[in-house]
Amino acid sequence: MSANEAARAFVTDPVLQKRLAKYIVHQCFRNSRLEDLHAGISPSSAVGDYSDVEVRSPYGPIPWPEVSRFNDDEMKDLMIDVVNRTYRLIHRLFDETGGAALLLQLAERDPLPRWNEPTLADDKDLK
Repeated sequence: MSANEAARAFVTDPVLQKRLAKYIVHQCFRNSRLEDLHAGISPSSAVGDYSDVEVRSPYGPIPWPEVSRFNDDEMKDLMIDVVNRTYRLIHRLFDETGGAALLLQLAERDPLPRWNEPTLADDKDLK
């Protein structure tokens, strides 16, 4: 498959589009600073909906569903990291040699076969 054929196939092939979506998330988000924010102890809930979990603060308890998981500095740091990772991936994708090679790799195999397949459903449809 030539680079032009790969590009044409990508535009019309939902399998390649799904593989690229997973690859982008893996490269740009999954291995980002999010991993640092995700590290640590997660609470457990006896009732399952976390209504029984509270965070103690100097200003009183905060119900778990109302707790902000990231502060503003952490969110800014995460977004900078994800944008930079995305920019590097886009730079590679639009490079004549690197982009074609990436599309060819995705055409040959799914680099993340254990991940759920992407859908076109809205997030509200998934809840």
